[in-house]
Amino acid sequence: MTSLLRRVWVLFASTALILAVLYVGFSFGQTASTRDKDFAAIEDAWRILSQEYVDPDSVDFGAISHAAVQAMLDALNDSHSTYLTRQQYDDTISQLYGDSYVGIGVYFEIIRGQVVVTHVFLESPAEVAGMQDGDVVLEVDGVSTRGMTADDLREIIRGEAGTQVRLLVRHQGATDATLLTITRAEINTPSVYYYALDGGIAYIGISQFSSTTNSELGLVLERISDNGTSGIIIDLRDNPGGWLSSVVDAVSRFVKSGTVLTVCNNDGSQNVVKTTSQKETTDLPVVVLANGGSASASEVFCGALQDHGRAVIVGEVTYGKGSVNNFFELPDGSAIYLTVARWLTPDGHLIEGYGITPDIELKRNIDWVQWAMDYLNGF
Repeated sequence: MTSLLRRVWVLFASTALILAVLYVGFSFGQTASTRDKDFAAIEDAWRILSQEYVDPDSVDFGAISHAAVQAMLDALNDSHSTYLTRQQYDDTISQLYGDSYVGIGVYFEIIRGQVVVTHVFLESPAEVAGMQDGDVVLEVDGVSTRGMTADDLREIIRGEAGTQVRLLVRHQGATDATLLTITRAEINTPSVYYYALDGGIAYIGISQFSSTTNSELGLVLERISDNGTSGIIIDLRDNPGGWLSSVVDAVSRFVKSGTVLTVCNNDGSQNVVKTTSQKETTDLPVVVLANGGSASASEVFCGALQDHGRAVIVGEVTYGKGSVNNFFELPDGSAIYLTVARWLTPDGHLIEGYGITPDIELKRNIDWVQWAMDYLNGF
């Protein structure tokens, strides 16, 4: 493919992108007359290419159009706007809405040759049957797990919904084994992880703000509301963000009223986003762990709790992605992920390019979770 042909196709493919950009209200400072001329040039280029190119059958139109759209987005010089192939778009949406599979609802690791359960999902079939974090899985349906790989174990534990699997486990600190019969069910991969730590401290890790994060967080707060918890650690390290509506709801479980963020639109207008009504809320003291990988919705969460004096933010300056991005699906199933607005914290601090500065900075050579436990136990 010659460089001239590629440039022609870039011009042609830009038609769809320009339409999408105009749809969300972006302006490149061009007059209507200038844009009309650009459209005419694109149409002429397409006509010439389709009629005159020497070997049209050799052209992979799909690949060229994808590359062209990516080139147009690259020209915006906005690292947060990008082009997603159909597969990338499908994977991204699936992750944001929460992946699911049929199984029992646990995470496990092979540690020194033993299958160790590292996390049992809340209200999962495994938890209902009595499985606990730290359990060692000795047998599955009478077959020893010795020598099994993680893939081997997943294959025999997963199956059809409604069927049963029998696991022989040894609970942490126990000498005798316990046989658990667990009924498989559809499992939504959680975005929220909860552990009860020493000293009455609850550890809540949030991997991303997906469509299920708020409901998962509600379950955790319900769980700790009557178990003597005295403080909460929220771990947002390396959380890349997620749905804006999800983080607004999550903030509302800690800040009962007021502004969560202000959205600055491309036309200069602003929308103030307030907290939402949530059944399960908490007034417990909170420490939020954040690092340079905490981005987007994570920074909204940090900024809101910080400005309202609702939590102490510790760790590192966050990533600095303070923009609202929307997906615009194209006819072939691919999509444009485009910056359409920017946001401010409740006190008006710009997140884009600056991030959230922690109240207390921590070095990576110390245990941040232990530091937060010590801090909360000092209350």
